[in-house]
Amino acid sequence: MSVLSDLAAALRAGSIEIIDLTAPLSSETPILELPPEFGQTARFELEEISRYDDRGPGWYWNNFRTGEHTGTHFDAPNHWVTNTGGADIASVPVDGFLRPAAMLDFSAEVADNPDFLVEVEHIKAWEAEHGSLPDGGWLLFRTGWESRTSQRDMINADDTGPHSPGLSADCARWVAEESPAIGIGVETVGTDAGTAHSFDPAFPCHALLLGSNKYGLTQLRNLSRVPPTGAMVVATPLPIVSGSGSPARVLALVER
Repeated sequence: MSVLSDLAAALRAGSIEIIDLTAPLSSETPILELPPEFGQTARFELEEISRYDDRGPGWYWNNFRTGEHTGTHFDAPNHWVTNTGGADIASVPVDGFLRPAAMLDFSAEVADNPDFLVEVEHIKAWEAEHGSLPDGGWLLFRTGWESRTSQRDMINADDTGPHSPGLSADCARWVAEESPAIGIGVETVGTDAGTAHSFDPAFPCHALLLGSNKYGLTQLRNLSRVPPTGAMVVATPLPIVSGSGSPARVLALVER
């Protein structure tokens, strides 16, 4: 049998499970919040065209409006000023849409500290236990943040600003410049920590990873079902010409 035939047989038999890592997309989906002096992304909106009525008796369909970086989405390199003129989302090579993944679980640490930051030594400790990071793969960071499905809980802001976990600036630089990863995937509304506006550089996951032609995935779910090693991630954004990102359907293939 061919490799693809083997895959099809394994999917039919259930020995390979498909796990949906995508958050539902609706008007209630949490979105990024920027200071009021900056432009803001749009919430997801549906506009009904017809629903089996005089506007279209035999069909139901909608227009929709949303920001490129709404819900579970894929960040392209040109999203950040550190890669002005870089690749748009339509130019991301399709072989980047199917890559192996390492899943690193910091949900226990985040339960005690919503501002928890992943450091290089945390990733090195994971490698000591599980082996080297997959070459050209995704680094998926489980933090338990997927349970926060409201705008207020997802942003988790107080008088000092938002509070959510992420990577330290040193860790983001290491992932961008030294690791074999193609990008990172997180459960939070964006790839950076809530306090990353005060890091050096500010928003280092955006500045350093996108500046190094790597990618980001956000608002992932069900990472508790993904093993530390062995999963394959399918991440498929829309090919929006000149776009800086796109909502995406993100799946994990896991051998059982």
